[in-house]
Amino acid sequence: MHIPRDAVLLRIFMDENAKHDGTPLFEAIVLAARNHHMAGATVLRGPMGFGHSSRLHTAKILRLSEDLPMVVEIIDGPERVEAFLPVIEPMIGEHGLVTLEKVQVLRYGPTKS
Repeated sequence: MHIPRDAVLLRIFMDENAKHDGTPLFEAIVLAARNHHMAGATVLRGPMGFGHSSRLHTAKILRLSEDLPMVVEIIDGPERVEAFLPVIEPMIGEHGLVTLEKVQVLRYGPTKS
């Protein structure tokens, strides 16, 4: 697979306990990205954060949280990311923040010999 040098980073922020049809939302998004042949997806779990409610989510020992911040990052060409947005929109609903950012891909996969 090839990603153009001028690509787009799709970033989706959500709570760890957000669900889509009984599946963790982050997992549902990654599986949807794979099914739509996106270049790749990564899930990041944050130790602390807050969103629109200003409720603090933290992994501190004194306050065990099973609702930590999660971020899904997907990078692909602009057209492919734009085509993928309608797929995830109904999945996310009111559960997350979605951002797009222009990025330059310097390397993807093994180098050619």
